[in-house]
Amino acid sequence: MLTRKQNELLRFIHEKLKETGVPPSFDEMKDALDLRSKSGIHRLIMALEERGFIRRLPNRARALEVIKLPEASTPGPARNGRFSPSVIEGNLGRVRTPVAAAQDDDGPAHVSIPVMGRIAAGTPISAIQSRSHTIPMPPDFLSSGEHYALEIRGDSMIEAGIFEGDTVILKKQDTADSGDIVVALIDDEEATLKRLRKRGASIALEAANPAYETRIFGPDRVRIQGKLVSLLRKY
Repeated sequence: MLTRKQNELLRFIHEKLKETGVPPSFDEMKDALDLRSKSGIHRLIMALEERGFIRRLPNRARALEVIKLPEASTPGPARNGRFSPSVIEGNLGRVRTPVAAAQDDDGPAHVSIPVMGRIAAGTPISAIQSRSHTIPMPPDFLSSGEHYALEIRGDSMIEAGIFEGDTVILKKQDTADSGDIVVALIDDEEATLKRLRKRGASIALEAANPAYETRIFGPDRVRIQGKLVSLLRKY
């Protein structure tokens, strides 16, 4: 499963090739997706190439080939004539609680939580890709509502006890209080796990590692995708 932004770019490239036989330029792609810089296009193209949807042809400028399209790719709601991106994909919107795994006679049922991919606790990456598998969680480790899990990459939250290789459990929600650890979607392109701080009209995404700077954004540039409720670690 692709993010909405990746899907939007793939569809644009595909339609442009059908219409003209020539791939769109980076400027055309940037304008079509309403991105602020070409660097976002570079990241999206790399993600599409890594997932086998496009191929960059060597020794040819602007040479892109669409290899395949998503099997069931349905555009989301329009916003100003464009698709409204949402990083969280898959069946997350239809997860019901509880979903019981095998239950011991003397123990509570477990809830199956979908693992939606990887998230950066460091430099932001295109993070949440698709539902890969589920993990059983005791109900006591969850709050009310819908939940999903992400695998951690990076070290920016180590002083909050979150390390590379950990699995974090998040409650799906689009609001959070100052001080909460959240999945934040920046500019509808990149997702990261950080502590949220509200500074007047601005939003600060604060690392828990002195090697990383706090990043401050306007409220229109950050969307909350979930709040941390639990953590799993294998030794």
